[in-house]
Amino acid sequence: MSFDPISDMLSSIRNGQKARLFSVKTPASGTKAEIARVMKAAGYITDAVVTSGFPKELIITLKYSDKAVPAITELKRISKPGLRKYVSVNEIPAVLDGMGLAIVSTSKGVMSGAEAKKARLGGEIICTVA
Repeated sequence: MSFDPISDMLSSIRNGQKARLFSVKTPASGTKAEIARVMKAAGYITDAVVTSGFPKELIITLKYSDKAVPAITELKRISKPGLRKYVSVNEIPAVLDGMGLAIVSTSKGVMSGAEAKKARLGGEIICTVA
């Protein structure tokens, strides 16, 4: 039993890239699928698919450069179940001076930090990707 399934998903991605795996599997949830969608839109992963069987799984296809260098160099969980981190629109961090990605859960759904700033929405910072 896991107390933080999002952290488990991020650890699976980190470990999969260290092992040079093509894809990783994790139990599916709506929030995890949305986080993967944001990462795919930003170009950090190749694809994310939710299987139709039972139990549903989220299959994340990892992305590498030509020299087998992972697209993700750092994946950090910010808001945790024991310590939630909420920010206003002005406090959304710029990861690597705009070269990275902050994933934010807002009242309009999960989106990147840049999208949240554009929509003038604050929320819970789930993780940062660089």
